[in-house]
Amino acid sequence: MKTKLGVSALILLFVGGLWLVAAPFVVGYQPRGEEWTDATINDLWIGGLLAGGAFVTLVVYAADALRELAHRGRHAVDPSH
Repeated sequence: MKTKLGVSALILLFVGGLWLVAAPFVVGYQPRGEEWTDATINDLWIGGLLAGGAFVTLVVYAADALRELAHRGRHAVDPSH
């Protein structure tokens, strides 16, 4: 249960970060063709950091889960380990 909650939180952080990156352009508070506002720059940095950090953490979690599955599979085939 804890694992599902943690992965769900990471997915929400990833989606939230992507929204922060897209929000200035989707909502329209960054006018087209004009210099980026401070709010846009802030959204891009914070959103990018949130999305990037969540993505890296999800990849590390998935790699660890696959390693654990491979380790369990090895034990099922060769019980001497």
